[in-house]
Parts: sequence; C-alpha cells; structure tokens
Amino acid sequence: MPLAIIVISTLENILRWLLDRFHTFGLTWAWSIVATTIVVRVCLVPLTVRQIHSMQSLQRHAPEMKEIQRKYKGDKQKQNEELMKFYRENKINPAASCLPMVAQFPVFISLYLVLKHFSKHIPPGSDLSWLHFVPNITAPANSSWSGYVLLAVYAGSQICSTYFMSTSMDKIQRRIMMFIPLIFITVIAHFPTGLVIYWVTTNLWTVGQGLVTRRLVPKTAPVAAGPKRSSRTPATAPAISNGAPADPAPKPKPQNQAPAQPRRVKRNKGRGRR
Repeated sequence: MPLAIIVISTLENILRWLLDRFHTFGLTWAWSIVATTIVVRVCLVPLTVRQIHSMQSLQRHAPEMKEIQRKYKGDKQKQNEELMKFYRENKINPAASCLPMVAQFPVFISLYLVLKHFSKHIPPGSDLSWLHFVPNITAPANSSWSGYVLLAVYAGSQICSTYFMSTSMDKIQRRIMMFIPLIFITVIAHFPTGLVIYWVTTNLWTVGQGLVTRRLVPKTAPVAAGPKRSSRTPATAPAISNGAPADPAPKPKPQNQAPAQPRRVKRNKGRGRR
C-alpha cells in the first residue's frame, strides 16, 4: 500500500475519532468540525512560527537577494547557485513559508473523506445543521442560499488571510494570491458545506494569528545591499598613506565681487594733548 494512502487513512481515522469525541461532549457535528479545526491549527503552531521567522528573514535580506538576481540575471544557473549559497550562509529556509499549507493538505483530504462517508458513521436523525443557518453540512455548498453566503464569507476570509501571510511577496504576487480564491470558489462550491466551514475557521484563525503576530513580533529592518554609485555620484578623495584625510580642494574665488574696502582706524585726539 502506498505511503500516501496510509497517511490519509490514518488521518481520516484520527479526525473521525476527534469528531466523535467532541460530539460526545455535547457539541453538534458542525461545531465539532470547528473544534477539530482549532485542534489542527494548534498542532501546526510550531510550523507557523518557523513560517513567520522565514518570512522575516526573507524580508530582511530582500535587498541582497535582489542584488544577486540583478547581478546574474543573464545566467539563471549561476543565479540559483548564488541564491542557494546565500540561503545557506544566512540560514534561510525559503520552503519553511509553505510548511503549514503543505501540512494542511492531508488534513483537508481526510476531512473530505470523513464527510463523504459521514452518513455511514452517525446515527440516523442526527442534527446536521449549523447556527440554524446551514441546514445540512454534508450537502454541497451550492445546494442552498445559505451555502452561497458561506462561500462569500470563505472568499472574504481567504483574501484577508492571504493578505497577512504574504507580506514577503511583491505587489503583483500578492494580488495574484488574493485573486486565486475567487477562481477556486467555483470548485469549492461543489464540496460539502462542512469543508467550507473548516476553511472559514482556518482562515479566521490565520487572520487572528496575523493580527497577534504584528503586535508581538517586531518589524525587522532590511539589510542594505551597499551604496549604488551612479554617474552623478562624486568621486571620493583618495586617502593619504599615513591615514590622514586628504586636503580639501581650494574653493574658487567668486567672480564680479567688489574689492574689499580698507579698514579705517580712529585716532584718539585727546591722547596727543598734554
């Protein structure tokens, strides 16, 4: 059996067990999904911390990396080699910013399978509504008007979470990442409503986490890549061998200036009388 199927099957059993435990404690099945999502996000906190540190390192060294890209823009292979060398020297892991998203993907697939086979594991007549708003969490999101409202909430929360978690990207990349949810919403509309609840809870957690991070984590100043000299930059005066600075160049005398008047000295008239 492939390793991926074993991992997905194990996570499916764990998520089903969590849902059953939360439902045993008195939560509805919809609120059990919310509680399970919070547990998953708490377990991903260490990866999220690494993601934040990686994004800070990328922001701090962004000028230096842009300088490397500019220097080797004609040789992509050399550019990649220099960037990898720069990552190793400064202990930067660019893949760390993707770890939480990669870790959430198996959870998403497992929860999808749990909800897909939900009717086989719950007793008949169970309450599958949420907030008296969503009638059935196992039905597709586009099967009722409340599902469309939930999809709109998902799109807004996804854009907000992308705004907080893509601070190291440039403006074009951030706009693309914030526009992607509007494209995938047509696909997510066919998923069970319980999955949309899972994603909305995840996005709201990410937004709250971003607000807390901005307050607690200090902003890091970018490292200067070195002064750039242009054709208008004046040349620096050469230093003397003994370390003393060179004499400044004499200032040119201004032209069309009136000659200086001789200073008059007043004589003391009373001093000559005796």
